Order: sequence, then structure tokens, then C-alpha cells
Amino acid sequence: MRTSTRKAAGTSVVIPAFNEEASVGGVVDEVRAGLLQYDAQVEIIVVDDGSTDGTARAAVAAGARVIQHRSNRGYGAALKTGIAAASHERVAIIDADSTYPAARLADLLSELEHADMAVGARAGNDVNIPLVRQPAKWILQRFANYVSRARIPDVNSGLRAFHKDVVLQYFPILPDQFSWTTTITLALHCDKYAVSYIPIDYRVRQGTSKIVASDAGSFALLIMRTAMLFRPLRIFLPLVFACLAYGTIKMTIDMTRDPNISASAVLAFLSALQLLLIGMLGEALATRLGRLSPNNVAGVQPNELPQKREGEEVGDGESR
Repeated sequence: MRTSTRKAAGTSVVIPAFNEEASVGGVVDEVRAGLLQYDAQVEIIVVDDGSTDGTARAAVAAGARVIQHRSNRGYGAALKTGIAAASHERVAIIDADSTYPAARLADLLSELEHADMAVGARAGNDVNIPLVRQPAKWILQRFANYVSRARIPDVNSGLRAFHKDVVLQYFPILPDQFSWTTTITLALHCDKYAVSYIPIDYRVRQGTSKIVASDAGSFALLIMRTAMLFRPLRIFLPLVFACLAYGTIKMTIDMTRDPNISASAVLAFLSALQLLLIGMLGEALATRLGRLSPNNVAGVQPNELPQKREGEEVGDGESR
């Protein structure tokens, strides 16, 4: 018997859109069809992020609830607007460019029975990620795995479902740009939330992508920023070891040539000590403060098996 205190009532699907007139209506229809058999009330929210075309009209014509930004504020800002306006506790997000299979939303929502967030990982049989993005994506994914100490198959997928109360607590640190998904993924992993991944396909995009090559550097800086908030030592320790290695090598060279330790070697050792102390202080603060919401439950509630009654035999251990 599952002892979660969360309600399994309706679901809100948030679709951020910027100049997606050609595809947003089809995505709304696909979401509705994909959740047709889902046994819960469903609302579809399209956040028009200052589009200059007919995105809002197309979304309204498709029957979605539409919220408009007066100007373009960014992908993350659109998501935060939609999530804050969601009527239900369970929230799913999907892009408006028809790249993600909305039919898998029901699978992601089912995963929320034992997870705080379920992510559609672009690792299916038909994944169409542009070749030019793949090297940067591979590097960023390995960096994210190192920071979070977790195996993350897709750090910035735009198809995911989560509990609203879990994500709301991170709103102050969630960016307004495309790095929103990366930040929330790292934050939940670093805070030991339960995150599930389901392999999905990724279709060819309709229209022009809003992501440019220079965004890879922004993603890397964002991961470092998130690491500083949750796992500071993962950033500081490599720097400490680098300073120690340089100081040791320089001191060895100094001692073989002249029995004196140079100022650069001493500076390297002092730098290592300072970096270590700063990293330890950051780690202590991150550990002491914990999650941003002091009232948040530590992850999903576990399954509690019924107690054995006198005279009963123990079954196979599955919850009833």
C-alpha cells in the first residue's frame, strides 16, 4: 500500500511556444489524443511567449487554455508561467515543435506513482538530434553525471512530468532560458529526489530551432552554477588537486636545483588550502540548508507492506 500524501487527481500539460503557429495546434491535438484514455481530468496550457505570428490563435483554435507574455521572455520563463498557472498537482511539459511524442505522456505520468519526476530520454530507436549538437551534448551530459554523481541519460529533455510542489520550491534558481530543464534535472538529482527515465523517440523539428551553437557554453556555465549551489566540492576538488600537483612538481624541481622552495610553489600550496576551505564551507552550507523548501518531504513516500497477522503466511513481498 502506497502511503503518499499527494493526490492523484488531474494533470496539467504545459506547452511553451514562441512563433510555432505551424505546429502548436497539432501538438495540442496530439496531447489530447495521447491522454484520451488517461483516467483523470486534463488541462492543456499553451504559454505564448511573445510570438509575432498566429501561435496564440492556433492554440485557441485547438482548444487549449492560452496565456500570453507581452514580450519574449524565454523558454524557462514560459514554463514557470504555465506551471504556476496549472490547476492540478501533476504537471507535464512538452515542446510545441512536434519533436516529442505526446503519446508517451501517459507513460511518464504513470511513473509518478513512484517518482518525483519522469523524463522522456531521447534514446529510442528513432532519434533525430542534429549531428552538430551531438558532441556538445555528450560533453555536457558527462559533466552533469560528474556533478550529480548519477547516470543521467538525457539532461535537458523537453518532455517530462513531475509533481508541482517539488518543482515550485526551485523557482528562485530556475533560469528563464533553455537551461531550465538542465537546472531542474541537476537540482532534483543533487537533492536525492527520485527521477525516472523512459526511452523515447525524437522527431525532426518543424521550423527553425531557437537553440544556437553558443548555447553550449551557457549550458556548461549553468551546470557549474548549479554545482556551486548543491555540490560545491565537485567543482573545487579538481582545482585543489591541480594546485597541489603543480606545487609538488615545482617544489621537487626547486629542491633538485637549489635547496629552497620558490614563491610560486608556496603560492600553489596556499591556493590549494584556500580552495579546499572555501569548497568545504560551501558544501557545509549546502548540506545544512538542504532543500530550498523546509517543509518539503524528502522525496516520494515509500511503499509500506502490510504487517503479517498471526496465522497468516508471508507472500511474495509485493504491496497490495
